[in-house]
Amino acid sequence: MLTLRDVKCGQNAVVVKLHGEGAVKRRIMDMGLTKGTQVCVRKTAPLGDPVEVTVRGYELSIRKADAQMIEVQ
Repeated sequence: MLTLRDVKCGQNAVVVKLHGEGAVKRRIMDMGLTKGTQVCVRKTAPLGDPVEVTVRGYELSIRKADAQMIEVQ
């Protein structure tokens, strides 16, 4: 299983499934990361957290823990 955390800088991915439950899953979906959405990893902080991605035309910073819950292809 490949997650958003595993995608390297400059690579694109498509969201396949969101793992997690309740409020955490709802928050991720509210940020625009839903099934079928294309995501491009733009930058990673020096210590690896957070990760900056482009999704639906805007820049989004997401924690590694949250990125681990997003299965991509």
